Amino acid sequence: MRRLASGGAVDRGAPLRFTFGGRELVGLEGDTLASALLAAGLGGAFRSPVLGRPRGVMTAGPEEPCALVEVSAPWFDLIAPATMVPLVDGLAAVARGGVGRLPGPEARTPPSRQRHAHVETLVVGAGVAGLRAAREAARRGDRVLLVEERSFLGGTARSFETVDGQPARAWVDAVAGELRAVPDVTVLRDAAALGVYDAGQVVVHERARPVQRLWHVRAKRVVLATGAHERPIAFAGNDRPGVMLSGAVLTYLDRFGVLAGERALVFTTNDAGYQAARALRGTGAEVAAIVDVRREAAAQDQARADGFGVLAGAVVAATDGPVHVTARLAVNPDGEEVRLEADLVAVSGGWNPVTQLHRAIGGGLRYAADRSCFVPDGGPAWLEVVGAAAGEVPASEPCWYANADDLSEHFVDLQRDQTVADVATALGSGLRSVEHVKRATYIGTAVDQGRASGTLAAEIVNQLLGAGPGAQGPTNARPPWSPVAFHVLAGPYRGTVFDPVRVTPMHAAHVERGAVFDNVGQWKRPWYFPRDGETMREAVLRECAAVRTGAGMIDASTLGKIEVVGPDAPEFLDRMYTNAMSSLGVGRIRYGLMLGVDGMVFDDGVAMRLAADRYLVTTTTGGAARVLDRFEEWLQTEWPGMRVHCTSVTEQWAAIAVAGPRSREVLQAVGTDVDVAGAAFPFMAWRDGEVAGVPARLARVSFSGELAFEVHVAGWHGRHVWEALLDAGGPFGITPYGTETMDVLRAEKGFVMVGQDTDGTVTPHDLGMSWIVNLRKGDFVGRRSLQRADLVRADRKQLVGLLPDDRGLLLQEGAQVVAAEHATASPPVPMLGHVTSSYDSAALGRTFALALLHGGRQRLGETVHARTFDGGAHHAVPATVTEPIFYDPEGARRDG
Repeated sequence: MRRLASGGAVDRGAPLRFTFGGRELVGLEGDTLASALLAAGLGGAFRSPVLGRPRGVMTAGPEEPCALVEVSAPWFDLIAPATMVPLVDGLAAVARGGVGRLPGPEARTPPSRQRHAHVETLVVGAGVAGLRAAREAARRGDRVLLVEERSFLGGTARSFETVDGQPARAWVDAVAGELRAVPDVTVLRDAAALGVYDAGQVVVHERARPVQRLWHVRAKRVVLATGAHERPIAFAGNDRPGVMLSGAVLTYLDRFGVLAGERALVFTTNDAGYQAARALRGTGAEVAAIVDVRREAAAQDQARADGFGVLAGAVVAATDGPVHVTARLAVNPDGEEVRLEADLVAVSGGWNPVTQLHRAIGGGLRYAADRSCFVPDGGPAWLEVVGAAAGEVPASEPCWYANADDLSEHFVDLQRDQTVADVATALGSGLRSVEHVKRATYIGTAVDQGRASGTLAAEIVNQLLGAGPGAQGPTNARPPWSPVAFHVLAGPYRGTVFDPVRVTPMHAAHVERGAVFDNVGQWKRPWYFPRDGETMREAVLRECAAVRTGAGMIDASTLGKIEVVGPDAPEFLDRMYTNAMSSLGVGRIRYGLMLGVDGMVFDDGVAMRLAADRYLVTTTTGGAARVLDRFEEWLQTEWPGMRVHCTSVTEQWAAIAVAGPRSREVLQAVGTDVDVAGAAFPFMAWRDGEVAGVPARLARVSFSGELAFEVHVAGWHGRHVWEALLDAGGPFGITPYGTETMDVLRAEKGFVMVGQDTDGTVTPHDLGMSWIVNLRKGDFVGRRSLQRADLVRADRKQLVGLLPDDRGLLLQEGAQVVAAEHATASPPVPMLGHVTSSYDSAALGRTFALALLHGGRQRLGETVHARTFDGGAHHAVPATVTEPIFYDPEGARRDG
């Protein structure tokens, strides 16, 4: 291995210093790390990930399975093929055997950004075919994005080739210059298309320095010009350093001016090997022989006439050498073994069109027997495959591995150290599908996703099963096409901006009042409002007492709000909720429960019927997004003919719940034209009018069990109305309260908090809410599951109340509940259930809890024990099982 005195597209006047494994080296501008290592004689400085065998640079592109590195300066890259790392001054890298290493805390996460682009034409791949496609689109006037994952344009175009009558490199430069001169054309180098998705959406990773970018591209037309990867052949010791693909040998010579060996053996199934042999001899290197699996070919006669030794109908059976290849063993058609001394073997087993992106969007494959490869077939109308990716590759004889008695060193997947023998073992266990063999051997599951091994493995399976070539194709690779770090996918959305912080229109007022905030979903909600010197317990007890005896108010703006509109809205909501919403009158409100398809509680809220074809439904704060997603999923996939539109209006409305026996007086004092008297404004009704001088919607709903009104106003009026209610409610002792007080009040009434008193395994019957399930109205999501025998068992976990024997002891939420006989037993012990909610109550003058217990409703009056762990000791707290409603079970306080 050495750098030639001339040749290549590198800048010999621009040396670049770098380190590899701590060793200081020098490369040239235009090198990749792989070419620089080969030039320094270090092309074999790698190890396999499982067996630790010596490995070397095998390819010159993204399909490289052996030469994997970690880059630590001037950027950090967890693991990357050395063939795809552009050399820069100060680069520091070490070899990695296929397994990356997380950086230490001293490593800075490099910045990354996200970009969005809309174009008429996106071309993936900037070889000759891709450049042609981009130029044609630009001349049509299209906005064009051209994406190339290498650091240079032109792909594998050779300096000695011609394109359209011009030298290939000159043609590439001319087309690239033409594209750069067009304002609506963007060319991205060192950028990989990670995936192609529906309707022309493509995600592109631009590995720019120092800031990487993730592009989200929408294209009217996508052209895949992704080329083809040369295919290896499996033979004994085919993983040794010095075994390379013939196209890679040619690329290192032609582009980088690097000679990969002094004495070469060419092993080929096609004419391409002869091109490599001539190029090698042109540098002064020896060519020991050309081993051609074809018994006859015109290229053989010409090579012999040019003085090459050709072994026709032969294969390379094995390699030799302590580390690097020193010799090859070739087998002639008659079985004669010929030993050939060489330090390089250039292998060409044919080509695999790069079809991964095409297949990921639904494109198929068909086998092309004349080229011994799989070519793209079908696909969406907006997607086109051109060039080598479309199957425009030379004819090739099928040859997948060299037959031998011992196949344990015939490597198929060099990133998993899997051999032909491993494939045979999988088949011997009864497996027949390539997909199953993949899972048994892990072939194709490393960072390259089988780029070099996928087709080879499939054809070896076909051959071992006695099937013809193409009987089974390669397994499918999933996006992303190339590895990408999570920080790139996250872009700027990390740290404090990883998840948006949402605040209500009244947030500033809460801050000024000294609220302590709770994170509920993405929202900052007041948890409690402490006064000077108050603990949380003291503040919550004070807030609870205010609501039960006078008036309190809570910012309820975070509740999810979805408008459901359309002629079929009533029927749609009937299908989504367990009870009937179609029978709800305009101006009325109904509480509803939603189930998953498994019959388990999914979310709850109320529905207000605004008109015959319009509803406003509310959800839990944390459930708003998933409920809207659920609505859209069923509308778009199950009932696309329903005339319904769903719109989130959560942030358009500010909502304030005024609760307590004096809440009606507070509303009258603040000023409203709505008659809030009980007779005129019944429970579960809504009215439009004015409050505090602004348009408002009032709703008679209560999550506390007290007389309560929800005041809904446009978001920009939220703070005004909040402060007006506080001022007007002063004489009535109005008190702002937070989510902790809300939880206490609702739990006293036995109201369920979805996500706290439910865990995805709870049905309405378990909660004692069979009354809300209307089996007469027709089908709804989860209806069939509710009728399964397992979901109506009497011993299922059911919601009950717990009253600790010690009236001042607060049970731990999540505490396991056991029967009395297991109170002090050492774990493991049978569990009856667990505590879901636990609070101290001002109204009850004691602590209380809700729990889910097996056969809970049959245990009323029993004593159970809550097992807790506190201060290093186990405790068993006795408690009495009660009904889950602790306060005002008759509901007399609801109407004031």
